[in-house]
Amino acid sequence: MQRTEMSTKTVDSRQRYYKNKDKDQSALRQRRNEVTVELRRARRDDCVQKKRNVPQDIVDERDDNLQGKSLQSIVSNASSQDPTEQLGAVQAARKLLSKDRNPPIDELIESGILPVLVKCLEREDNPSLQFEAAWALTNIASGTSEQTKAVVKADAVKYFMKLLESPHQNVCEQAVWALGNIIGDGPGLRDFVIRHGVVKPLLKFVNPNVPISFLRNVTWVIVNLCRNKDPPPPMETIQEVLPALALLIHHPDLNILVDTVWALSYLTDGGNHQIQVVIDSGVVPSLIPLLSHLEIKLQTAALRAVGNIVTGTDEQTQVVLNHDALSHFPTLLNHHKEKVKKEAVWFLSNITAGNQSQVQEIIGAGLVPLIIQTLETGEFLTRKEAAWAISNFTVSGSPQQVAVLVECGAISPFCKLLDCMDTQVVQIVLDGLNNILKMAGDKADAIATVIEEAGGLDKIEFLQQHENEEIYKLAFGIIDQYFSNEADNGDEDLAPHEVDGQFEFQAKTNIPPGGFKFC
Repeated sequence: MQRTEMSTKTVDSRQRYYKNKDKDQSALRQRRNEVTVELRRARRDDCVQKKRNVPQDIVDERDDNLQGKSLQSIVSNASSQDPTEQLGAVQAARKLLSKDRNPPIDELIESGILPVLVKCLEREDNPSLQFEAAWALTNIASGTSEQTKAVVKADAVKYFMKLLESPHQNVCEQAVWALGNIIGDGPGLRDFVIRHGVVKPLLKFVNPNVPISFLRNVTWVIVNLCRNKDPPPPMETIQEVLPALALLIHHPDLNILVDTVWALSYLTDGGNHQIQVVIDSGVVPSLIPLLSHLEIKLQTAALRAVGNIVTGTDEQTQVVLNHDALSHFPTLLNHHKEKVKKEAVWFLSNITAGNQSQVQEIIGAGLVPLIIQTLETGEFLTRKEAAWAISNFTVSGSPQQVAVLVECGAISPFCKLLDCMDTQVVQIVLDGLNNILKMAGDKADAIATVIEEAGGLDKIEFLQQHENEEIYKLAFGIIDQYFSNEADNGDEDLAPHEVDGQFEFQAKTNIPPGGFKFC
């Protein structure tokens, strides 16, 4: 789903970027991918953290365990045969690593403590030592990729896997947290841990008897298992975790719910096959109501998840529409958060890239005026998405449906974008205007008048000198076909007028009283 630069595409090939042109689904997803990436970058703070440090509840700088202890003495004592001395040393290392600011991770790695801590994980006779060592290793693995890989190279993963079976809950939970940090490093270590068999024992903890704090950690690890699409998680893993996510989406805890929905959003961002697997899991009916949740983090996660689904096939898109998703969009398009409005109109741009029945659902839900409002009043990136929604509409919609755009006043704010610096926006606006003019048939003169009155003609004329070849060709073609003979056949009687809120033309255009319609 990566939008290709418009300058490298011909007008004809660009038509394949719409769902209903040659039914080229992969091309549509490619075109839309770049936006998804941009939206994700813009919302990093709202996403679930990949790695997490385990902080110290109370940090006392006067702690006797830390006073006067060098790293070498900690390492040495951590290998002591004296259980008390050994536990104290490992605990001292853990406390150093639990500092909020600049924990000495590299220094401890260089001190040679990793093999010592890993060996402590084996001590089934000393669960306190196992817990402290696992905590320390968790915090090392919360660092940079190199620091995480150092934990893996020390062979910690297989011992963490054993700790998932520990009868001591705190030890077990700490192992889950450590594995979550390792999995969160990226697809390489994610798949490495999956090959160690992490999924089944992890999912055993998705049950009502697990304390809420523990279940939150388990859900967070599931999120990390679902991350990344280069490559995506193994399909077997996706199919294993989806039943758990289908249960967790009904959990009353907000943190668990937010993480669950983010996990689904990652899975729906992996292509049509993954989208279908998510749909088949039955979660869509539970996702849709979350679009109006009062908690914005949950609302945005749900919007991302369903937004990813509607980048799929028309049939997959229809599943979302069948659960009354569009009823939530008047509120989303008027949201106080600009980023929510931007994702909402991005969602709608993929609906308007669907079939005519889906375009009609947009019209029936009363969303066309709101899309145009967003085109007029949103921040630039939001307006860009609205421009995509309208341009897609002019390709997917019937002449009668496209006439609704004109009746609702889309042309004027559309034309205002013609002088922006973003060449991609300029081209999609020109494409949209060209499509409207084509569909107008013998009413094209009336549409041309609307464009001229909106200041669009001057801008299109100027674009004939644009450095982008596709833009100046499009601009020249529009001028040549629809404006070059204006002085000869223009007539003030063709100018459209609003009558009772609808666009109508005067008698010469033979438009019926019911409103503005194309042939």
